[in-house]
Amino acid sequence: MGDIPLPLQVKLLRFLQERVVERIGGRKPIAVDVRIVCATHRDLNQMITDKTFRDDLYYRLAEVPVHIPQLSERSGDAVLLAKHFLSRFSREMNPSIKGFASSALTAIDQWGWPGNVRELENRVKRAVIMAETKFVTVDDLQFDIVDEEDRLLNLKAAREAADRKAIGRAIARTDGNISNAAKLLGISRPTLYDLLKQYEMHV
Repeated sequence: MGDIPLPLQVKLLRFLQERVVERIGGRKPIAVDVRIVCATHRDLNQMITDKTFRDDLYYRLAEVPVHIPQLSERSGDAVLLAKHFLSRFSREMNPSIKGFASSALTAIDQWGWPGNVRELENRVKRAVIMAETKFVTVDDLQFDIVDEEDRLLNLKAAREAADRKAIGRAIARTDGNISNAAKLLGISRPTLYDLLKQYEMHV
């Protein structure tokens, strides 16, 4: 929605208000009953401030807004999605591929994914095509993980961030199996449940 030019925004707003369309070359309005589902990667509130998006159109559309966090904000999701894409692309293009090398999964988990899910999908697809072994490696994914210095000085905040990251990775690696994730983390199953509840993380 954020890419629609202002003249077209006016037409869309009129359609949403009147619920009628006209055929090209026609003169008789045709009533339609539709539901509008739209999405954007842009900050519409800022665009409204900048006068590049109509506020009346925004409020007409935003009846049930759903905010989907970026991939980098969803711990563990990158690995789960990467496994899904690998399964699909290997079946279609390279059946010899059996999975990811452990180092590749770590790299996927640590990457910032500035291109979000589309970048992840494209990297996995390219890796499946180019891989020379049965397991996709870091080199196949064509990015380098740079270790960044931990800047969290508050010990409680640093501990929580580390816990969240480790738990997210463990759950992703074990495909959501709590018992196996707890073993991977070196803690008991009840302890993992307590941490999930404490950090309000959902499996």
